Amino acid sequence: MLKEIIYSGFFSLKEYIGTHVLTCLVPAFLLAGGMVSFINKEIIINYLGVKVNKLKSFVLAGFSSFLIAVCSCTVIPISCGLYYTGAGIGPAFIILWVAPSSNILSLIYTGNIIGGRIVFARVISALITAFVVGGIMSYIFSKEELDKNKITEEKIKGKIIEKKYLILLILIFISLIGPNYIVQKGLYWKKVIVWLILTIIMFIYAYKKIEKEKIKIWMQETLFFIRIIFPLLLIGVFIVGVIGKILPENWIERFLGGNTLKSSFFATLIGATTYFATLTEAPFVDTLIKLGMGKGPALALLLTGPGLSLPSWIAISRVFGIKKAFVYILTIIICGTIVGWIFGNFIL
Repeated sequence: MLKEIIYSGFFSLKEYIGTHVLTCLVPAFLLAGGMVSFINKEIIINYLGVKVNKLKSFVLAGFSSFLIAVCSCTVIPISCGLYYTGAGIGPAFIILWVAPSSNILSLIYTGNIIGGRIVFARVISALITAFVVGGIMSYIFSKEELDKNKITEEKIKGKIIEKKYLILLILIFISLIGPNYIVQKGLYWKKVIVWLILTIIMFIYAYKKIEKEKIKIWMQETLFFIRIIFPLLLIGVFIVGVIGKILPENWIERFLGGNTLKSSFFATLIGATTYFATLTEAPFVDTLIKLGMGKGPALALLLTGPGLSLPSWIAISRVFGIKKAFVYILTIIICGTIVGWIFGNFIL
């Protein structure tokens, strides 16, 4: 029995490496490294300050968070740094939520594993939840917001990203080419050919148009993401294979099956307390879906799994204070439950 369980883990790992690493993870890591290297973060921060209109700052915080590929713990210093350098509490907590729960890296990978429909639901639900979180945090802690209005904000001019760096769009295109359909139809080799051609074109363009120092930084940032994410991802995929073998299907159907409030709540609670490194949530949720998990609870787990964890609860409490952490965590659990129920019953 133990031998079969271990074999299931290695089989899951083999299948994952064979069909996802080259054409999915490689461009995703290059994209993440490129965003860190080429996007002008100071310009983005410039529009998140306390004095900025709430609607504008919330929208910018929500959409710019898709470009920050981090997990629930590593996003905390980013959010904290923004907050203590003048960003409003609403935008700071929106980034704290959206960046790990729905960054572009995880969205592309989720599309490859589970499908585009749930990716769309993940984006919309993350943004809706973000506005709720931002609004509640800004309202409850409005006095602190007023105190921060005394901070003088220096306006920085420039572009968020220069035109020559828009070659990153090629990486997005590569990642979105026929994810599950191509693999299932045995046409994976065609995707490899397209990946190879577009990757060569991208690097030739980069070599001719982008400064060598910038390319060096890009590769360094890409390797950084690979080092911190890839090993955890392999471990996660192995564990997913093991769980798929030993987890009773009737347990999944009983607690996470269907699209009830109860199943969405349990999925949210599992996600909010368990640590998921970025990308590890997708294969885990895919396995649970195959075992009978409802689409609504699946969405709730995809959001809260990477978005929250017990370690992040502690860290948020330490850097932002217990009261802010309590309001934030409670809001996310309630929103995750409701979003899972609504999307599961009426959209997915």
